Amino acid sequence: MSTAVLDPMFTLTEGEVFTDRDIAALAAGTTGAVRVPGFLTPDVCAGALEAIETLPVGTYDPERMGAKIARFGPALNDYRAPGGGLDAERYWQATEEARAAWARSGMRPDPVARSLERLGLAWGAAIGPATIAGRATFGGTLREINEGALIHFDEVVREYPTALFDQTITAQLAFNVWVSVPSSGGETRVWRRRWHPTDEAHRQAYGYRPHVVEGHQELRLPPELGDALLFNPTNFHAVEPCASGRRIAFAFFLGLTSTGHLVYWS
Repeated sequence: MSTAVLDPMFTLTEGEVFTDRDIAALAAGTTGAVRVPGFLTPDVCAGALEAIETLPVGTYDPERMGAKIARFGPALNDYRAPGGGLDAERYWQATEEARAAWARSGMRPDPVARSLERLGLAWGAAIGPATIAGRATFGGTLREINEGALIHFDEVVREYPTALFDQTITAQLAFNVWVSVPSSGGETRVWRRRWHPTDEAHRQAYGYRPHVVEGHQELRLPPELGDALLFNPTNFHAVEPCASGRRIAFAFFLGLTSTGHLVYWS
C-alpha cells in the first residue's frame, strides 16, 4: 500500500473547450493535464488519415529512439549541431520541404491550423510561430507511435540554452490531437517529476530508465479518437506500446513568452 503524499492539483481536467485558465494552470504547474474529448470530429480525422498517405513519412533512428516511430515534419531537437546550437542549413531545408509536401497533400480541413485557431480563441489572441532570426519555425509534426516511447522530457530552453528563439520562453506546453487510435494501449504517461542533473546517470538512448520516476505521482491518459491533450512536457512523460492498431497524432509545442503571448513550434 502506497504511503506517498499526493499533490491534489496534479490531476486531469476535462472540458468541452480549452480555456485561458487551463493554459495558465499548466504553465504554472497547478494542474497535471487538460483533455478536450472530440476536439476533432470523426470526419476530420478520417480526412486527415487519407491525406497522410500522400505525405513523405519517415522514421526516427530506432537505435536512438529505442523503438520504431514514424514521423513527418522537422522537430527542432533533431537538428542540434555538435556545439549545441542549431544546424540551421539542415533545419531550414527540411522545413521548406515539409511545408511544400503539406501543401501538396491538400489536407482540408487542416487539423493543425484548426487546433491553433481554437487554442488562440481560448487564450484571447492569435498564436503565431516561434521565430529564429525572423524566420518562422515549423509547427505540427505527425507522429505514429505504436511501439511506445521512452521516458523523457522536452524543454527547449535546456536543449538550446543560448536562446534559440527571438521570443523569450517562460513556460512550455505540449499539444497532441489523435486522428487514429489503437484498440488498447498507447497511453500517455505523465509524472509529477522534472529533470535533475543526477538523472543523467540513468540515460537510456534519448530518454531515461524507469528509476527516475519510481514512486512519483503519475497520470495515465489513454488516447481516444479526436481527443486533444495539453500537458507540461518538462515533466517526465512516456508512451505505452499499443496492443494493436495505429496511434497517430499531430503534435506541437506551445511557448508562453515573457510578453504574455503564445507561440508554437515542433
